[in-house]
Amino acid sequence: MEKPAKFQMEAETDRPKAMLSGDWTTNLLGAVAKDLRLTLRGRSDVTFDLTQVRRMDTAGAFALIRAVGQDFDLERVVARPESKRLLELVDNAVRVQPVLRPQPQGFHQLTIRIGKGVIDLGLEFLSTMGFLGHLLVVSVQALVNLVVAPRKIRWAPIFLQMEQAGLDAIPIVALTTFFIGAVVALLGVNMLRQFGAEVFAVELIGVAVLREFNIVITAVLLSGRSASAFAAELGSMKMTQEIDAMQVMGVDAFEALVLPRFIALLLTIPLLTFVATLAGLLGGLAVTWSVLGLGPTFFLQRIVDNVGVTHFLIALSKAPVMAAVVAGIGCRQGLLVGGDVESLGRRVTTAVVHSVFSVIMIDAAFALVYMQLNI
Repeated sequence: MEKPAKFQMEAETDRPKAMLSGDWTTNLLGAVAKDLRLTLRGRSDVTFDLTQVRRMDTAGAFALIRAVGQDFDLERVVARPESKRLLELVDNAVRVQPVLRPQPQGFHQLTIRIGKGVIDLGLEFLSTMGFLGHLLVVSVQALVNLVVAPRKIRWAPIFLQMEQAGLDAIPIVALTTFFIGAVVALLGVNMLRQFGAEVFAVELIGVAVLREFNIVITAVLLSGRSASAFAAELGSMKMTQEIDAMQVMGVDAFEALVLPRFIALLLTIPLLTFVATLAGLLGGLAVTWSVLGLGPTFFLQRIVDNVGVTHFLIALSKAPVMAAVVAGIGCRQGLLVGGDVESLGRRVTTAVVHSVFSVIMIDAAFALVYMQLNI
């Protein structure tokens, strides 16, 4: 049965004694710590008898040491050996003085920040390579299973992710690229009108939409839509320790969670690119038809004759790379989520920012390569 902490002062001929009794624990201290401190104020000749103390934790030991103050001496304490060891441990911890290290300033501080940045960059590169290697191993294993044992492939989550990340994104992709095509058409008509070459706005629309805007706008929208969703889904599972439970049961998180999302984007991004192409051309057609009076037949004929399908094939060649980058960044940031909500929000934001940046950088790299190849 628990007993609240108590103390009683007993006056003796040589020196006064404080008799402690009860349970000196966190939940049973109450106001006795404050009363003991007030009683001992200004007195340094008190001895303490703890033989009647049933239990004592670090909170009770700290209350006694704090009440005595800097004059606390373990030699004036009569207690069981375990209580003395606890008092000694807490007293040593209380007497430790914090070490104040001077903060670096100026060039020294800049050097430290640069060094930490380089180290963090190296660790991030190693972590990314580890994630990529694990994903490649799982992907090769899935290809082998596709030929040898198709039943081992998790078809249900793949089709579910294809619907959520692909088919559900068709309206926003189509609407965005429609207005992008219309804007390109308006700018082209206004610029070319100065030279009396408004009709060449059709070729401008065709090249811009077929080669660049269809895949770039699609990948950027997937970065904001799918990469953030992947990071949030996997991050919430990481916070609730569902991924740890899967690993305990022998289920590979990459195979069950990352691979279906990776495959889903790889399979759906060509469809989204095709939809974006049609919507962008339709937006350009709407502007040229309303402003220049060029009908759909004339518009499509100039696209076929002067633009061709090569530009669309170039855009499709970028699609798998864009899908892999968006899915990989979203899943990796989700797996890096810690145990708090702040970490989840930070990782979701990082997934979107890194995905958009990577899409723009990869598109620029493709543009340079195709320019060198004269394609």
